[in-house]
Amino acid sequence: MPRSFLGHPPGLGVLAFTEAWERFSFYGMQALLTLYMIDHLLRPNVAGQVPGLPALHALIAPGTTDPAAFASKVFGLYTAAVYITPVLGSLLADRVLGKTPAILIGCALMAAGHFAMAFDASFLPALALLIAGCGLLKGNIASQVGALYAANDPRRTDAFQIFTTAVAIGVILSPLVCGTLADLYGWHWGFGAAGIGMLVSAAIYVRGRRFLPADRPTAPTAAVAAAPRARRALVAQLVLVPLLAVAFIGNNQVYNIYLVWARDAVDLRAFGHTMPVTWLVSYDALISTALLPAAVAVWRFLARRGITAHEVTKLTGGAAFAVCGSLLLAAGAAWSARTGEKVPLWLLLLFHIVNGIAFVHLLPVGLSLFSRTAPPALNATMIGVFYTLFFGTNLMVGWIGAQYDAMPHTAFWLLQAGLMSLSALALLAGYRPLRRALA
Repeated sequence: MPRSFLGHPPGLGVLAFTEAWERFSFYGMQALLTLYMIDHLLRPNVAGQVPGLPALHALIAPGTTDPAAFASKVFGLYTAAVYITPVLGSLLADRVLGKTPAILIGCALMAAGHFAMAFDASFLPALALLIAGCGLLKGNIASQVGALYAANDPRRTDAFQIFTTAVAIGVILSPLVCGTLADLYGWHWGFGAAGIGMLVSAAIYVRGRRFLPADRPTAPTAAVAAAPRARRALVAQLVLVPLLAVAFIGNNQVYNIYLVWARDAVDLRAFGHTMPVTWLVSYDALISTALLPAAVAVWRFLARRGITAHEVTKLTGGAAFAVCGSLLLAAGAAWSARTGEKVPLWLLLLFHIVNGIAFVHLLPVGLSLFSRTAPPALNATMIGVFYTLFFGTNLMVGWIGAQYDAMPHTAFWLLQAGLMSLSALALLAGYRPLRRALA
């Protein structure tokens, strides 16, 4: 039996590798979704053969004939739904199922959903299975990471950095594997590879269950509900959710219309070859993976010199970097419109560096903050609440993406930057009360 994993409990390794393969499957499918719909599923000879798709089109995009607008709205609704269901899934785990059974059921549902994506006719049932499975898995597995540590254990934030690094590794590999298979052999080969990744994730979790903390359903006590400090922390967390939802718009647009724009407007040649546009998602994740340990090292270095930063400080800085990323894309689009040339690849690579800095100061920091400050009896539920920020994010991503063909590309990226700047300014304005409530 291993005694530790990188200086942490061995259960962290089990959860990190489980999540890495689950994210491989999730992001492999997500990187293909918008392109698959625009280039294949929404063609007139195909769309009419997909049960429920014409009705969905009439419901969410009535009168719209632009495939990109409809695809963006479907993307936004799907990716929003997978982040609202973790609240229910976490609540079920906290009250009824326990975290481990909920995670295992979630794995099974997600695997079924990925394999259903291999067939055009089962497109909508596949999305439903993925939404339900992610709801049972997402918040509960992150809560189990926090349960490995005592409340005052200084390794907690580092653990979430490691956990997020595992997520990033899955995101690096998935577009390379799923995107390349889809490009060479067809869309459904890419979706099938995502399904296999989900089976690997489930196998790792089952094999490593003995290293995970025991859990069973609990009920919140009256003392927790009545504690003023707990109430202040819960209110502060609820305030943070919509602010962070807006801050994440730029990061999540990478999987949607950004890929359509990059495919059409960017010079994707590298070393004499034109690379698949989905590889940009891998590059984005690679940069984030490299920056995670770098961020940990920098903050440790500063801490040794008496300079420490509260999580709210890091979240505010992350939101500011997210704004800068979209401003870079706007600058590239403006240059292309003025010169008539394609946007150079180096500018996108720079964008992903800036976006990576934003990411490492938003997702792992936010997860650690919610895990640290939520009452134990509500821990999984509040982490599920944390993930609801992506519900709002992806609804906005879908809405913004639907405007892509209706405005100049420079204005499109400026719209996105303007919305995210509201989040950064709100975090700055609320810094002191948020920090006090989440001390």
